Amino acid sequence: MFFSQAGARPRMWEASPSEHKKWVEVFKACDEENKGYLSREDFKVAVVMLFGYKPSKIEADAVMSSVDPNTSGILLKEFLDIVRKKKEAQLYRNEIRHIFTAFDRHYRGYLTLEDFKKAFKQVAPKLSERIILEVFREVDQDSDGHVSFKDFEYAMNYGQKDDPAKGLISTKYPKICDGFHHSQFWPEFWLSHS
Repeated sequence: MFFSQAGARPRMWEASPSEHKKWVEVFKACDEENKGYLSREDFKVAVVMLFGYKPSKIEADAVMSSVDPNTSGILLKEFLDIVRKKKEAQLYRNEIRHIFTAFDRHYRGYLTLEDFKKAFKQVAPKLSERIILEVFREVDQDSDGHVSFKDFEYAMNYGQKDDPAKGLISTKYPKICDGFHHSQFWPEFWLSHS
């Protein structure tokens, strides 16, 4: 699992030596002419090999526009950094999914205010019901009384372009996160909800 010691807050992820080796091998396999870089098409093939999907035009454009303009493509160092960030984002999204699933005790695919209350009472027992209600309303973007995974994921990712530890809840309600992220509750919670 990808949980940090502090609880649900993401941490920097490092590839294992075997994973790093695999990434280098994929780079070399996709750089068939030994140019020392990956073209746009080479990069797409590499993503398919490593992540199992073909990147969209928008994703490929974003990657290609971020590479050094003095090179003809993506150098190995840049490629490894891109892959590490993609893997980190993938793991963080899985972590968010796991937290959501743990909170969704009835397997409905959404969270109710009652689900929020139960989760927060275990994670941050001193939190007032008023604050829990305020957080719920903030996360429930369409005000339908249900927090979908999309709502939850948005709240967890809000404002984190530069700092993945800052989601909507931690940005607007930092006191919640003091208990939420540092709670001794998490190990017990994951064991009872896995």
